[in-house]
Amino acid sequence: MVLEWLTENYIEVLGTVAGLIYLYLEIKQKIWLWPLGIITSALYVYVFFTSKFYADMGLQVYYLVVSVYGWYFWLKGKSTELGEKLCVTHITPRLFLSLFGVNALIYAFLVYVLVNFTDSPLPYWDAFTTSLSIVATWMLARKILEQWLVWVVVNAVSLGLYLYKGLYPTSVLFLFYTSMAVVGYYQWKKDMLKSGSLPVE
Repeated sequence: MVLEWLTENYIEVLGTVAGLIYLYLEIKQKIWLWPLGIITSALYVYVFFTSKFYADMGLQVYYLVVSVYGWYFWLKGKSTELGEKLCVTHITPRLFLSLFGVNALIYAFLVYVLVNFTDSPLPYWDAFTTSLSIVATWMLARKILEQWLVWVVVNAVSLGLYLYKGLYPTSVLFLFYTSMAVVGYYQWKKDMLKSGSLPVE
């Protein structure tokens, strides 16, 4: 019975395993998180399409694109004019307000699309986690500390959604994601204090 279940859900299981490794690499600030993120996203495009989480499916396509951006920025991005490596930094109030506005616009757009053009069972929650994830992933690419706090909210809500839809391997993944986002926050904060980096503009 277990073997049969694994055979039917092997793509989701592979995505879960890749996602856990991705999380570890993210906490450790290893650049290999980006190519692994591309693989994970490709697997979850299929998982979310078959589960009718269309906004989350679209989010995985976004992840594919932003993974290329993040990979490049972590390789080439500099924190100072002296050419030092990209360091963890705080968000500025101005950038926070900008990202808050961007998130609100994305959320409104996604709600409109999901309500009017799809059969999504939970359009408002789907749009909520998707819009915040878009913003948080951009923050990750720029190594902004507070991206972890956004992920705590996103992952906790997503955990409830995936349990509701019966995506149990993914639910396990997001249980780890929620708890490890807290760990990631404190790990990155410690690194930021060591580097003495300034808020990002």
